[in-house]
Amino acid sequence: MKDHFWRAISTDSIDTDYFPAIPLFMKTSGNYVLYKDAERQFTTADRSRMERTGTQFMYVRAGDMQEISKYLEEKLKDALSRDDIDSDRKAAILYQTSINYVIDVFEDPEEASNLDRSRTLVNHLMAFVATDAAALRSIGSIVNHNFYIFAHSAQVAALNLLAHDVLFNVDPDELTDVGVGSLLHDFGMTSLTGDLARKADSLADIEYYKLKRHAQQGYEDLKATNVYGDVALTVVRHHHERYDGDGYPAGLKGNNIPRSAQLSALCDTYSSLTLGKVKGQTKSHDEAVKLMLQESGKGFNPELLSRFVELVNARKE
Repeated sequence: MKDHFWRAISTDSIDTDYFPAIPLFMKTSGNYVLYKDAERQFTTADRSRMERTGTQFMYVRAGDMQEISKYLEEKLKDALSRDDIDSDRKAAILYQTSINYVIDVFEDPEEASNLDRSRTLVNHLMAFVATDAAALRSIGSIVNHNFYIFAHSAQVAALNLLAHDVLFNVDPDELTDVGVGSLLHDFGMTSLTGDLARKADSLADIEYYKLKRHAQQGYEDLKATNVYGDVALTVVRHHHERYDGDGYPAGLKGNNIPRSAQLSALCDTYSSLTLGKVKGQTKSHDEAVKLMLQESGKGFNPELLSRFVELVNARKE
């Protein structure tokens, strides 16, 4: 079957010893050119060549991503524990693995019932964002080479885990559920358009009245699997509620909005602004914070917003 699109993978994710027998391509003048076939292993000489030429990403056929995802997830724990891999490369590997997971779930919603897979990824994210300043920084380069919604989901998960841990020191079980819900917070988008995974700007093309349905739909679909906890489902259902009661789907107001949902809304908004949901409209950190502060008492709890801003400011220093 002919592939209709390509996927970018970080060269940091390609291990010279374990990378599967899959063709790798480079993008040149809009064309995808074979760099190595399936028979040849990616070598240290290849990695040196990528470093010399500043090549951060290579491309694979979409049909090969399942094998690559399996490879990355199996090797993730080892990669994050290695002393010979620096923080930026570890962050790139972790985000690439998380993005691949979200893509798999969006393309095959039945994969959402695999709770063990998402919890394993979230546990790695939890450990990394809590101890490494590079965790949030590296997402910027990855989003330029991946569909927005998937990179957005990975960043929201990282931000939400960090915020819940630092601001409220929640217990590990709740933190895991927060991360799982964050990775899947836009799962309801799968019901809106079959072309979502193929369109980098698809979110800008969905009529608003349809868009508003995704939070409730995602909640209903994930609840039907009978594997997700209340905290994860709360993140999915209520991450678009507003402090003034003008949000959706339930129109909850003030502190009637669960804490996990209030923090998720902050993380979702910050990520949407800084990653650029609409092409060409990416905001800087300072611009995003300024816009969010204008929503104090309206979209967001003033006290929680202030603490969140202090947190992301500190991580940018």
